[in-house]
Amino acid sequence: MSGRNGLSRSAKIRARLSHPVIDCDGHCAEFEPVLLDYLREIGGPGIVERYKSLPENPFSYRWHKLTPAERRAERVPRPNWWGHPTSNTLDRATSSLPKLMYERIGEMGLDFCVLYPSINLNSSHIGDAEVRRAACRAFNLYQSEVFREFADRLTPVAVIPMHTPEEAIEELDYAVGTLHMKAIVMPAYVRRPIPALAAKAPEVANHLQWLDTYCLDSDYDYDPVWRRCAELRVAPTFHSRGTGLGTRVSISNFTYNHIGHFAYSAEGICKAIFLGGVTRRFPGLHFAFQEGGVGWARSLYGDLVSHWKTRNPAAVASRNPALLDHEMFRDLALRYGGKRYADKFPIKPGDVSMVMWGTPERDEDLDEFARCGIERDEDIRDLFVNNFFFGCEGDDPLTGLAFRRKLNPFGARLNAIYGSDLGHFDLPDMRDAAYEAWELVENGVIDEAEFREFVFANPVRLHAGMNPDFFSGTAVEREAAAVMAETSAAASAAR
Repeated sequence: MSGRNGLSRSAKIRARLSHPVIDCDGHCAEFEPVLLDYLREIGGPGIVERYKSLPENPFSYRWHKLTPAERRAERVPRPNWWGHPTSNTLDRATSSLPKLMYERIGEMGLDFCVLYPSINLNSSHIGDAEVRRAACRAFNLYQSEVFREFADRLTPVAVIPMHTPEEAIEELDYAVGTLHMKAIVMPAYVRRPIPALAAKAPEVANHLQWLDTYCLDSDYDYDPVWRRCAELRVAPTFHSRGTGLGTRVSISNFTYNHIGHFAYSAEGICKAIFLGGVTRRFPGLHFAFQEGGVGWARSLYGDLVSHWKTRNPAAVASRNPALLDHEMFRDLALRYGGKRYADKFPIKPGDVSMVMWGTPERDEDLDEFARCGIERDEDIRDLFVNNFFFGCEGDDPLTGLAFRRKLNPFGARLNAIYGSDLGHFDLPDMRDAAYEAWELVENGVIDEAEFREFVFANPVRLHAGMNPDFFSGTAVEREAAAVMAETSAAASAAR
């Protein structure tokens, strides 16, 4: 690594490239005293104390107040700990001070960076509606103001709460319409109580919850939210923790809880968007899923194709229980089963399981791809590949899967987008941001043309593909316009 007075490894890499490097997922570390001023301004007297008293607040984790015996008795998962640089004080300050980040972006080998929150990734998950909405609004106002003078290279995302479509649209209109923020992040799910179970055991109602991913089985219609995103020309992105869900609930090991958790939450919302038909109804809408890599996405894409082949309407019709020839089955059982089978016929209705002999199903429930209107295999490609973008950290070798056409159905390339995760422990030294991604080329995981797609062209298509003005006035305006022109020409040629 070069010294502070020489060019960083990332700066040297950037100097040899013929294209910019766009970071789709850096992180700011909110400076709490200033952020809390905004929260008081938005929420009024008492709101800060209410925010700090919430069980999910980031100021004082409940886990640390419990004894080991209490953690075990209540099964309280170990939360995130020591996630920000401290020995590297310059980096710690950089993630909190926009002017310093702007000054150092060249050291990182970056030309433009989209910045996500740290504390406020959780604000849209707060259960208290008043505190949730105040926290999201305060953060959005804070970010829009502190980053405003650095907009040619840095743009922060707005946090959009999603407990109801109405609150989502209201904050979209404020953040994008009033504050003119260009990028957003939504929670990948909303925790909701299960009314019937909560009524039986109100004392544990907070533990009896289901995860609403908006597009399947929700109590609300979220199409107005997706429609408003399309009107405002912003791509919904998701960056929600999966720790504390499913098997990620170790009371002692954060690493156990952390591995794969962003992919877990991303897979749920991506699958719901697709099977819920959102990309069918809103074909021009782009969605991004941050920091989970592309391995899960390639698996989901392949699984959707394979499930369609075995569970499309014609395929499931061939498994209708009414088609079973019971006489033939009896004759074969008697011929090949021997004495143990002889006295089992006629079979008693209560002795056969639904899982083996079939369930009673309504005709209207047989096509589980109906919402997205799949009629042929290629429809899955057309409704998945172009609409979804997958955030990959620079050191993730599975990024190569996005470009391996032979491994992906229909020879597709998936839209991998680069996210450095600067500001968090994943990137110990911000000066290595671009270099860490370039190592994928040095190690033969991707080639230089694929690197350009990863760190530049795909990020441009994600945002400028929805909002042609996204990069106007930025340091990459000219190059981004060239990418969109080349994309448009390729699409015209394909038609």
